[in-house]
Amino acid sequence: MTANAVAMTKARSGWGEALPDWVRALAVECDLTSQARAAYRLGYSPGAINSVLSNKYKASMKSIEQTVRGVLMAETVTCPVLGKIGTDKCRMWRERSKEFSAANSTHVRMFKTCPTCPMVGDGE
Repeated sequence: MTANAVAMTKARSGWGEALPDWVRALAVECDLTSQARAAYRLGYSPGAINSVLSNKYKASMKSIEQTVRGVLMAETVTCPVLGKIGTDKCRMWRERSKEFSAANSTHVRMFKTCPTCPMVGDGE
């Protein structure tokens, strides 16, 4: 952790002893780069990242958690179609597969498979 651990301080203040591992990873990334760079890397706004660090994000944090776990923590799941993929990629495909697209065979397979995948029941 850097000497100027502003994000980690914010996270500890907002979450207390219950600070989840993925929020800790997010805070470390923010302190190593910047909150804006971390937000860009994860595909969220700096305001959303700030709200998560402070534990004041109003919506479900499941999507952000999965993105952090996939991008920053390199966590993976086994996709029935694609094999081993990051949790962030799984979340992206689940979102994309809600609407049919014949753009390529992978899109079609994901459209058919994602709704029956066990990962759908993860709270998102």
